[in-house]
Amino acid sequence: MNYILFDSEVRNNLLPFTFTRPVADIRIGILTIREKWEKHLGLTTTTITEEYLEDKYPMVEMEENILINASYCPNENLVELIKNLSENEAIFKGEDVLAFFTKDTQEEINFDTYKQIEFTEDLLQVKNTWDIFSLNFKAIQQDFDLITKGRESQPIPEGTRCINKENIFIEEGANITFAILNASAGPIYIGKDAVILENSSIKGPFAMCSGALLKMGAKIYGGTTIGPYCKVGGEVNNSLLMGYSNKGHDGFLGNSVLGEWCNLGADTNNSNLKNNYAEVKLWDYNTGRFAKTGLQFCGLMMGDHSKCGINTMFNTGTVIGVCTNIYGTGFPRNFVPSFSWGGSSGFTEYKTNKFFEVATVVMERRNMEFDDKEKQILEHVFEETKQYRNY
Repeated sequence: MNYILFDSEVRNNLLPFTFTRPVADIRIGILTIREKWEKHLGLTTTTITEEYLEDKYPMVEMEENILINASYCPNENLVELIKNLSENEAIFKGEDVLAFFTKDTQEEINFDTYKQIEFTEDLLQVKNTWDIFSLNFKAIQQDFDLITKGRESQPIPEGTRCINKENIFIEEGANITFAILNASAGPIYIGKDAVILENSSIKGPFAMCSGALLKMGAKIYGGTTIGPYCKVGGEVNNSLLMGYSNKGHDGFLGNSVLGEWCNLGADTNNSNLKNNYAEVKLWDYNTGRFAKTGLQFCGLMMGDHSKCGINTMFNTGTVIGVCTNIYGTGFPRNFVPSFSWGGSSGFTEYKTNKFFEVATVVMERRNMEFDDKEKQILEHVFEETKQYRNY
């Protein structure tokens, strides 16, 4: 069977992160949503997404296909139900379609002609940016159970202080030096070739992906994921870095999400709680206004390739687009459009040719190429986000 993950209508709720990736490639917990589905299904998947993303994330369509709503994370019962779908059958959760069987000759789906199967179990759904960190506690536990089932952890290194060792899993090649690992409140997962330097203190649930680095004396609280090849120091609480991003120095990051290829300058801090303890609002790309999150704690949402200088301060509920460069004293405004250059004193447009020069060097440092596919995606985002750059 051919499985295809499709972006649902929640895609626009997940900007700026879905400017540069399908919903399926958002990381939550240890794995991306795509990686979760592929591990459960035992097969690779492709994607239905925005046209400008298709060169990087192509779709493969066969005679018979099962399409899966990428905003939902799988569980065993749902996967079993999906595997047993027949033609003209669809699985629903309330008004949302979770999955359906189709053939490549069908251009439009009329679900009134389908046998509709209701799925009533609770599922993790990523439908807003803040779900990425607020659901990360549960997602880490689910991924930990999936990844470690039937496997044995590498031994915990001598000199590492641990609480609840049975809830700690260390992959091959990981290097831990005189750290404190407290897995009493949730699991701790240390990925392949990850490095934890001296005097780091970690409280689970916590996930550290392949090749990531924790700097000396880092203080990491529960619900935090450090994505592949990220470098992190200072204090981090209930935050997620998707991959290849750096918060390498002292400073606080709380209830926040960073995309890929981001960099926070030394002593960058974000607020995650308003002084009046009121509900936090975040910029909503759908309405062009600030929307209620229902959360008292909510920090920084930063899209791919965005960076800030030393001593940067971010206010509660700040949304930063892709390819921004923020610097200077004071708080920048709490919505900074993509391709912006500046800070609290004002912004100018960050031209693509200048940005491409920086991105090429940044990715070369990790032995990766900033290729034409990446350029085409970001050129599209530059045009799409012009409407917000009203400086």
